[in-house]
Amino acid sequence: MQTEMASTLSSGLQKVMDGAAFQNPKLADISKDTKDSHDSNARLTTDWGSKVSDTDHWLTVSTEDQYGPALLEDGHAREKIHRFDHERIPERVVHARGAGAFGTFKLYESAQDVTSAGVLTDTSRTTPVFLRFSTVLGSRGSADTVRDVRGFAVKFYTEEGNWDIVGNDIPVFFIQDAIKFTDLIHAAKPEPDVEVPQAQTAHNNFWDFQYLHSEATHMFMWAMSDRGIPRSYRMMQGFGVNTYTLTNAKGERHFVKFHFTPTLGVHSFVWDEALKLAGQDPDFHRKDLYEAISQGVFPTWKFGIQTLEESQEHDFDFDILDATKVWPEEMVPIRYIGELELNRNVDEYFTQTEQAAFATGHVVPGIGFSDDPLLQGRNFSYFDTQVSRLGINWEELPINRPVCPVMNQNRDGQKRHTITKGKANYWPNRWESAPPAKPSEGGYVDHPEKVAGIKTRLKSQKFKDHISQAQLFWNSQSPPEKMHLISALGFELDHCDDPVVYNRMIERLCDIDIELAQAVAEKAGAPTPTKQGKPNAGNQSAGLSITAYNAPKPTIASRRVAILIGDGYDPVAFNGVYAALKAAKAFPFVIGPKRQTVLAEGESKGGKGVQPDHHFEGMRSTMFDSIFIPGGPHIETLRKQGRVVHWVREAFGHLKAIGATGEAVNLVKTACEVDGMTFSAAGSHDVVDSYGVVTAGAAKPESFKETINMAKGAKDFIDVYTFNISQHKNFDREMDGLSSMVAY
Repeated sequence: MQTEMASTLSSGLQKVMDGAAFQNPKLADISKDTKDSHDSNARLTTDWGSKVSDTDHWLTVSTEDQYGPALLEDGHAREKIHRFDHERIPERVVHARGAGAFGTFKLYESAQDVTSAGVLTDTSRTTPVFLRFSTVLGSRGSADTVRDVRGFAVKFYTEEGNWDIVGNDIPVFFIQDAIKFTDLIHAAKPEPDVEVPQAQTAHNNFWDFQYLHSEATHMFMWAMSDRGIPRSYRMMQGFGVNTYTLTNAKGERHFVKFHFTPTLGVHSFVWDEALKLAGQDPDFHRKDLYEAISQGVFPTWKFGIQTLEESQEHDFDFDILDATKVWPEEMVPIRYIGELELNRNVDEYFTQTEQAAFATGHVVPGIGFSDDPLLQGRNFSYFDTQVSRLGINWEELPINRPVCPVMNQNRDGQKRHTITKGKANYWPNRWESAPPAKPSEGGYVDHPEKVAGIKTRLKSQKFKDHISQAQLFWNSQSPPEKMHLISALGFELDHCDDPVVYNRMIERLCDIDIELAQAVAEKAGAPTPTKQGKPNAGNQSAGLSITAYNAPKPTIASRRVAILIGDGYDPVAFNGVYAALKAAKAFPFVIGPKRQTVLAEGESKGGKGVQPDHHFEGMRSTMFDSIFIPGGPHIETLRKQGRVVHWVREAFGHLKAIGATGEAVNLVKTACEVDGMTFSAAGSHDVVDSYGVVTAGAAKPESFKETINMAKGAKDFIDVYTFNISQHKNFDREMDGLSSMVAY
């Protein structure tokens, strides 16, 4: 039932989006290269267009009873095999595993006071975008949910050309100078002698590098925090990382940092959940993105800028060009001026997501570069990388080409698409063909920055403070986040078998916080330190904890909820909760002992019942944000199934909201009754919320309503339960030690 409903909804939305495609110039441009493999009029052809009558047999010299040698003259067969042999292009060294989607960018406030860029000043525009998410370290075949930095790369197809923000979900980076990037990635990748571990930093080489490069201290704190295991691409921030510049129509220049803040809030997995999902569903994040867009719950991000006048460059105790530092929001507030929405899935992974290629050097008039040493190196590296992967004409591929006119003197090269008529392939030429654009015509003008110095290899003094902002990050974390950070560092260093590596890292942690260092030392097996390294002033910044980014009002939109049932479930509770979840744009999934029809209480065999989306062994609680179990006689059967009990215990251990009514309260009680938990009594109409486990011994039918009022302290079962789902996790359950009392 749910599958059909989702399919119908998805189909309807796709038709709407298809109809709107030609209002979006980038989708209209791509449509020129789009073919439908299900076109009933289409017939198989070769690449040169000749129709094929037989694609199953190589041309040979054979008889009815004797198969003979194959002939090289069979052009179709040779082409078919040749094309297959070359289907793979070189894999990205980093950011190899990705997922992407199309969308739009819209301003709600012009930034013309700081830039002349049309994409950031013209509020009447809707700019097409393509956003590619990725992990950094793993190969294309690795898992989505590993602990890692996530790429957040946006291509804006503006009227003035493509603008790429090639960022991450973390605002800082491991190194200050691009020349160290090779060493960083070599150290983080699988160790060269054994080629393990895949997609992990839990090994000696990585942590050896972290200690020997104290500038990486701030970044590894972010990576080891909950930011390293995001719940969804749709629930993580995006940052430009580097310091760019904006120039307005008066020629005044500002320094700028770019921010994308998800409207769903910033949420993460717990570690055990991420570990299990890596094996149970390694494609979890890419499927999650596709599911939300196909069902019309489009992910959105607020787009913000932090700006500083040129005269303010040296007003801080850190260098604003240092990519290992944030600009604390208390010092430089974020100004939110627009919104990015993803509203269309890709049609083909390879030609769009895999061939999507970005370059930090892609800017448009009004946007420019600072002297950020990491950015300067990236501007060289990205173009060079794309040439290696895709060929010199990579910017002509449909996903990469701009929607504005393109004309230059570039010619030839591998995979050239453009056909340029005429004799002029140089400038100047006697025809004055394709002259450079004047500034008044929109020509890009580099800001005339005055530069003075000596030719040498050094950094300014402010670049040498590598600890203060790592302390700022640690001080700003909530108690659960601090607990998770300690556990993450303990896990990583537990996988380092060289005492030199983990003993040194404890020394480095002492520079941040002595209690942090002591807790990690105990887990890692290092001597317990006794004194703080560098003084910690205790400074905090509001924007560094994920708790600062809750959704503006409680929402369960796109949250995946598993409803567990067997033959004899209570149809009133089931139908009421299912309808309420759908009305709130959550994604309910029915999970049963089988995928064949399951009958409600009092429903005779052959009744309509409901067909589960999955059975208990086909899915796990890890793949859902919450579980609900309605009452009914089916509970007697479910209580005897260890897997069902495990579903409940695991969801409890992963701090998820759990809902149960009627007889199901006893099942939940059996699974997770530990000291401190309370439950609604049998036959009671009281709704009990105990650490996010919401129970009602005898819920009233009127408690199951489609109009939800999610709020703390609500009274009706559905209001209380959905509010707990909207909170993502119940961290009090962990902080008070209840989750660790249950084996899962």
